[in-house]
Amino acid sequence: MSYFDAASSAPLHPVARQALQASLDEGWADPARLYREGRRARLLLDAAREAAAEAIGCRPDELVFTTSGTRAVHTAIAGTLAGRHRVGRHLIVSAVEHSSVLHSAEMHRNQGGTVSEVPVLRTGMVSPDAYAEALRPDTALACLQSANHEVGTEQPVAAVAEACRAAGVPLLVDAAQSLAWGQVEGGWSLLTGSAHKWGGPSGVGLLVVRKGVRYAPQGPADERESGRAPGFENIPGIVAAAASLRAVRAEAATESARLRELTDRIRARVPELVPDVEVVGDPVRRLPHLLTFSCLYVDGETLLHELDREGFSVSSGSSCTSSTLTPSHVLKAMGVLSEGNVRVSLPLGTPAQDVDRFLDVLPRTVAAVREKLGAPASAPVVTVQDDSLVVNALGKRCPIPVIELAKVITDVPVGGTVRVLSDDEAARLDIPAWCEMRNQEYVGEEPTEGGTAYMVRRKAP
Repeated sequence: MSYFDAASSAPLHPVARQALQASLDEGWADPARLYREGRRARLLLDAAREAAAEAIGCRPDELVFTTSGTRAVHTAIAGTLAGRHRVGRHLIVSAVEHSSVLHSAEMHRNQGGTVSEVPVLRTGMVSPDAYAEALRPDTALACLQSANHEVGTEQPVAAVAEACRAAGVPLLVDAAQSLAWGQVEGGWSLLTGSAHKWGGPSGVGLLVVRKGVRYAPQGPADERESGRAPGFENIPGIVAAAASLRAVRAEAATESARLRELTDRIRARVPELVPDVEVVGDPVRRLPHLLTFSCLYVDGETLLHELDREGFSVSSGSSCTSSTLTPSHVLKAMGVLSEGNVRVSLPLGTPAQDVDRFLDVLPRTVAAVREKLGAPASAPVVTVQDDSLVVNALGKRCPIPVIELAKVITDVPVGGTVRVLSDDEAARLDIPAWCEMRNQEYVGEEPTEGGTAYMVRRKAP
């Protein structure tokens, strides 16, 4: 079995396992107590904080441990907005932030605050100029991930941080996906991370608040973790998290080069082996272990199940999964194909032969899924209206609307139009993406009874 979903959760690093087992015996007492067991627990906690701070590039007294990366994000946003409420209630986020950031932003909006969402390029990268333009006199906080969790694109954090510094606005960086590979460069003000993303245990997050940032912890006061993370510290988990972060950093240079070579191989070979595939994300400025591609005419959930049968655990941002009825907000913001989406994120130590086997299995797996979905019992329901061919795909889920569009596009003359009627939310993203891939002109959309009509004009081959 090959586990290719490290971006969701990396396997527990051997060093983390050893540290966890050792600290279970030594770190069980209350570190706030003055007796011997408490002092021993405090030494472990302080040593872990110093090790993590060194790896991140901050002062130990700027770092606190939380119960998760999500909790760290929520705490950071709430505390900074409260601490800077006299400045204003304007929050800036990118369109591809992790859901924990977007959920906090939505809560802030519901409470009367304002939120600006900065768009991204087709590569998934933000423009520093766009961030600078979003800054206002009442901006209390700006948020930007260090690297995207779905497509791996690295963001220009240093440039955005400089724009924020010039405007006197703190920048919060969600560094969950990138901390394993190195420190986050630039003058950021707050930073969050999650141990299970780098091979530490789950249930441990971290929050860094630089000195000088106006910050007001929310919720009832608590004497632990500077009042920013209430509750008894999970010392064994914290020790294992810090130990594993140092361990993966020691391997980062070698593993980064090796895994980048493997993901580059996948990026190059998949379009050669599988027709109608779009590899998304920035090809250069990206995490070394992660890549994403989308396959036309494929049901994402079915593809993931078939790859699982073949021994590969991968993830998907596709709209065609049982867990969601709408496209991934990241792929939607990028304007790329969402159907048949596969995210491959390689853990440390992934053998090259596992990647070779994946490249051998993928073409026939995609072909089998396409055969299953591409030949429905009945032909597309087609009518003619105002000189346009109308495909009625109402009630049909991704990827059927795109499949039926592909079947009829050659039935209209060059310059003629096809109207696809669909009530599937994924069609709003996938039909324009299909047009770009297949060199057809996407004209636009308009509401229609029961759904939306998407207009496509046929271009010369």
